[in-house]
Amino acid sequence: MIVKRTDTTDRVHVTFFLPAAMWADSIYLVGDFNNWRPNATPLHQSEEGWSTTLELAAGQVYRYHYLINGVEQMNDCHADGYVPFDGDKDIAIVDTRTLDQGLAVEESGGRALAVNMENRHT
Repeated sequence: MIVKRTDTTDRVHVTFFLPAAMWADSIYLVGDFNNWRPNATPLHQSEEGWSTTLELAAGQVYRYHYLINGVEQMNDCHADGYVPFDGDKDIAIVDTRTLDQGLAVEESGGRALAVNMENRHT
């Protein structure tokens, strides 16, 4: 799950959350925002689940995935959308252009992508 909030016009606080039922010794958030460094952004475990909060620039789209136990890459099923990545794979995105939710499907380059339409400026 992703929760976004803002207190300025140029920064968005984004909390990335995985449920407590997610078994792992370690989970890291890896993406555009940390230059894809695998150990740069750990999620912290609590009774409620795994989470971390980042302050990201508003008006951007960031690609990311979770890295489980240092080896398994996992997409976020609650991402704002998905884009093609590394040939035949799709990767999750978080969109800081708006804070709204709402999912639709669109075609891009012959591929169907799940995209939150309220998070897009048309």
